[in-house]
Amino acid sequence: MTTPVYKRMLDLFEAEGINTMIGIPDPNFVHLFLEAETRGWTVIAPHHEESSGFMAEAIARMTGKPAVCIATLGPGVANAAGAMMCALVENSPVIFIGGQRARITEQRVRRGRIQFIQQMDLFKNSVKYSASIEYADQTDEIIRESIRKSMSGVPGPTYIELPIHVIEQELDVPPVLAPSQYRLVNQSAGANELAEAVELIKNAVNPIILCGHGVHTSRGGEAVGELAKRMGCPIIQTSGGTSFIKGVEDRTFPYGFSEAAVDAVVTSDVCIAIGTELGEPVHYGKTRHWAENNANRKWIYIEQDATAIGVNRPIDVPLVGDLRAIVPQLVEQLEGASRPEHPELQRWIAEDRARLDRLAAEAPVLDGPMHTARWVVEATKAFPKDGIMVRDGGATVIFQWTYSQCKPHDVVWNQNFGHLGTGLPYALGACIADGGKRPVMLTTSDSAFLFHIGELEVAARLKMPLVVVVGVDHQWGLEVGVYKRTFGKGTAETGVHWSKDVRFDKIAEGFGCQGLYVDKAEDLAPAIEKAYASGKPTVIHVPIDPNINSEEMPNYGEFRTWYAEGSQ
Repeated sequence: MTTPVYKRMLDLFEAEGINTMIGIPDPNFVHLFLEAETRGWTVIAPHHEESSGFMAEAIARMTGKPAVCIATLGPGVANAAGAMMCALVENSPVIFIGGQRARITEQRVRRGRIQFIQQMDLFKNSVKYSASIEYADQTDEIIRESIRKSMSGVPGPTYIELPIHVIEQELDVPPVLAPSQYRLVNQSAGANELAEAVELIKNAVNPIILCGHGVHTSRGGEAVGELAKRMGCPIIQTSGGTSFIKGVEDRTFPYGFSEAAVDAVVTSDVCIAIGTELGEPVHYGKTRHWAENNANRKWIYIEQDATAIGVNRPIDVPLVGDLRAIVPQLVEQLEGASRPEHPELQRWIAEDRARLDRLAAEAPVLDGPMHTARWVVEATKAFPKDGIMVRDGGATVIFQWTYSQCKPHDVVWNQNFGHLGTGLPYALGACIADGGKRPVMLTTSDSAFLFHIGELEVAARLKMPLVVVVGVDHQWGLEVGVYKRTFGKGTAETGVHWSKDVRFDKIAEGFGCQGLYVDKAEDLAPAIEKAYASGKPTVIHVPIDPNINSEEMPNYGEFRTWYAEGSQ
């Protein structure tokens, strides 16, 4: 029995548990889109291919599985290029599928071809794997290789090109094997290395866990939380791993932005690094806060990519494999071990709780536009229980690291690549992955929000439980701050200011969402509650003070240490 290529592609993805497709339909892909929807897939068409890629990336982060993004040949694939680069740096397993003209690898000399460019060469440095399905019988091998490459070692994006002559061709192939017959098995660590790690943990006095982005995108948080309980230790968040694991929220502190976190790092004698690249934002695990006591600290590193071991810093016990397999192994081997609670844990918990209370009380209340710190405090205090937090922006995000009052179990934010404009697509992707069950809050600055504001139509179309709280200062706040620090106040600030007539609440209404305008701090939390109660996606326009937003970013000096040129 034969089957067309487009149906076989869906069979292969379904075998991996993938049933969501994001993209603007290439005219040559209409069979693929229609068949996917007929099968019950979630098929979402946004308004820009870059936004499609960001939405797919959020889905991958929320599910721990690859996500599929479709782009039309030529300009559509070009639009998706930024999202490919972002997914590579953010370690997100997105499978990009692009249209193409027929058999482009044949050596023909032609000029003036319509909507054509050699696409794979342009993107080879932005993906882990790229291939063109030039012949129908390549479908299985290329789709499967793309999935494997996206999830092996450090996860990341792949690119598949689908020329127009292939998609409807018939294949005479057996049914797709059940997933368990060919899916990658989570790789475990070796017995000797595990025994070494367990011995270090048992003998440690001041152990810590350094919890990174990969813990949450792999959906491995529950096991890491159990490990922290068995070890009786604090969890130190990297800047990319700012989600909180259920049940261990109180013992979780942000690296560099909490006195408790710094004290825990300085005094630690064993650090287990999980789901992190040990990169610049954590000072490679050896400079700044790590420098003191560095000679006495042992490192256990759980890392899927063996080539990463020992690159940024020496590692005492490398556990090479998937954290989803290795962390449960450690938990099991520590069962029954009499590991006492870290002697300073309760003090740190009390100090960090007092830190949040102090910051909430100290955030200024102004008569004019809102202080950014107060904007963060009021918005995050109103964050709904078990909601999904999404962040976007420059200066406003720096305020959020310090002043956020909530401890969400899912945070979606672009940290490694620093790509503005991801926030709204990330929020939509998180809603799609979650099935719209949990409320989603996007806290963003105005400049970042404008990148993909047209995707508000998708939120309205799908009736998403989304509230967007926009801090509005009509400028690129972070860049204005750089001008002031470089040239002094009162000098020209070219290219960083824009119209003060923009009203995001009115724009939202035009897309079919609800729009609210809030200019008093005490009204922000009630507005957020009203927005969720309405059942409509809502944008809340909040004027914030432009001078404060550009001049008073808290812990800015700590942030600048991330850019560690010259650090050894």
